[in-house]
Amino acid sequence: MPHLKKLSLLNFKNYAEAELELSPEVNCFAGFNGSGKTNLLDAIYYMSFCKSYFNPIDSQNIRHDEAFFVIQGTFEKKDKEERVYCGLKKGQKKQFKRNKKEYERLADHIGLFPAVIISPSDVDLIKEGSEFRRKFMDGIISQYDRAYLSWLIDYNKALSQRNHLLKTFAEQRYFDADSLDIWDAQLIDLSRKIHKERSRFMEEFMPEFNALYKAISGGNEEVMITYKSQLNEGVFEEKFKSHLDRDRSFQRTTAGIHKDDLLFEIGGHPMKKFGSQGQQKSFLISLKLGQFRFIRQISGLTPILLLDDIFDKIDDQRVSYLMQLVTNHEFGQIFITDTDPDRVPSIFDSTDVDLKVFEVEEGSVAPVKQEVEK
Repeated sequence: MPHLKKLSLLNFKNYAEAELELSPEVNCFAGFNGSGKTNLLDAIYYMSFCKSYFNPIDSQNIRHDEAFFVIQGTFEKKDKEERVYCGLKKGQKKQFKRNKKEYERLADHIGLFPAVIISPSDVDLIKEGSEFRRKFMDGIISQYDRAYLSWLIDYNKALSQRNHLLKTFAEQRYFDADSLDIWDAQLIDLSRKIHKERSRFMEEFMPEFNALYKAISGGNEEVMITYKSQLNEGVFEEKFKSHLDRDRSFQRTTAGIHKDDLLFEIGGHPMKKFGSQGQQKSFLISLKLGQFRFIRQISGLTPILLLDDIFDKIDDQRVSYLMQLVTNHEFGQIFITDTDPDRVPSIFDSTDVDLKVFEVEEGSVAPVKQEVEK
C-alpha cells in the first residue's frame, strides 16, 4: 500500500519551512487550534489531488508576503520510492512533477496516491448546494477512472463555451443555432457517459454506506441516498433541446449533468432538516469511510486517511468505532490532528501500531516521540 515517507514545505500557508519524516502507519499532529495542524493535512491532500481541500485558489495558499510555495513528498509504493513536487509562483502556472517529470495534464496524477479526508467542513455535503455533493461523487470516481475525469474536464470546457455563446447572443441581440449545435452535441454525449458512471457508482456504493451507517450509529433508522438527475427520466436529448428558450433567457445552460444532485434522507425525510446532529455526523462518517473502502476495493490501492479535528467534533461512540477500525489495521497510513498530545498515544498504547507524534506550534512542527512505548 502506498504511504508518505517524507514531507517538506516552503512558504505554504503558515509554514515558512518544514521537514517531516513520517510513520508508515499513524501520525498525529498535536497543537492548539490555529497553530497549523490542518495545513499539514492539506499539504498531504495536495500530493494526492494537485489542489487544496480547503481553498481551491492556489495563490491564496502562499504564505503571507511571499512570492511562491513548494510542497514536496516522497512516497513508497510497491517497494519503490516516488517523489512528488508541487510548486506555484504568483502569476505563473502551477508546476506538478512526479520523479522530476512535469505533468502535461494534472488529471494524469489523480488516483496514483489516493487519499480520503474526514473534516468538520464535510458538513457542507449536507448543508450546502448540489455542487458539494457532485464533487463528492466525482472525487471518488476520478480516483479510479481516468476516462471519467477526462469526460468531466471536456464537459466543463464545452459547458463554458456554450454559456459564453448564450451570453454573446443576448448582448449582441442575434442567434446562431448552428454554432450552438456544436456544443449541444458534445454536452449531450458527455452527459450520457458521466450519468452512466455516476449511476453505476451509486448502485455499488450504497450497500457499503448502509452497513457503515448501521454500525456507526447503532440505531435502527433508515437512511437513503438517491441520485437525482435530469437523465433519469425521459429522452434527455429532447429535454435538453426543450430548454433552449430558458437557456437564452437565463444566458446559461439549464439542463445537463451539472445539475445532478444527491438527496440525503433519514426516515424518508431530508437529512438537512430532520437529522439530529449525531445522525448527521454518523451519515458523514459513513460517507467518508464508504469512500475509503470503495476506492480500496476497486483500485487495489489503500488510500491515505486524513482525520481532521475528529475528537473535538465527533462524540465518543463514533470516535471509538473509528479507532477500533484503525487498531484492527482496517486502514493503511493515517494522519490525525488533535489539540491533546497525549490522547492519541493513549488510544494506541496497548497496540502494535507504529505511531509518531508531532508538536505543532504557530507554523513550526517537530516530532515529540518516535513511537508508543509498549
